[in-house]
Amino acid sequence: MQRVEADEVTPHLRYFQAAAKRAALASCSRAKCGTVIVKNGDIIGEGFNGPPFSSISNRTCNKEWDYSKKPKYDKTCCIHAEWRAILDASKKNSGKIVGSRLYFMRIDGSGNFTDAGLPFCTVCSRLTLEAGIAEFALWNNGGVDIYKTDEYDIASYNYYAA
Repeated sequence: MQRVEADEVTPHLRYFQAAAKRAALASCSRAKCGTVIVKNGDIIGEGFNGPPFSSISNRTCNKEWDYSKKPKYDKTCCIHAEWRAILDASKKNSGKIVGSRLYFMRIDGSGNFTDAGLPFCTVCSRLTLEAGIAEFALWNNGGVDIYKTDEYDIASYNYYAA
């Protein structure tokens, strides 16, 4: 993982701000997350988390389910922001997603940046690998943690091994 701090954060900030704008659209009742996919300085895909088709009628997370045996990422009915961004980039920019960087942002109820934390979603890590995304960038502690996608995948699996 490459840690980017201080003045070196500035070139990444606009992408995290764009991801935060997407996160503000999230209709998930548990978290507000947004993602942009960037290639050669251009945003080629965007996504936010929420029920399928962003329809509240597709929300099932408020129902009584036994979630005790499900992994953390699967305790929601929402389409992850990363998935939406990958689908968006694939539809609009066929073939351009390979070698791109995914920026993931989590915000609070007031729209402020919050830490993404450690990689933990193995579904997102596998999907980014399959899509050909080269790097996964997370906002943490006022800086940027940039993972090679295969490194992010391993870290996601190790999260559950700890």
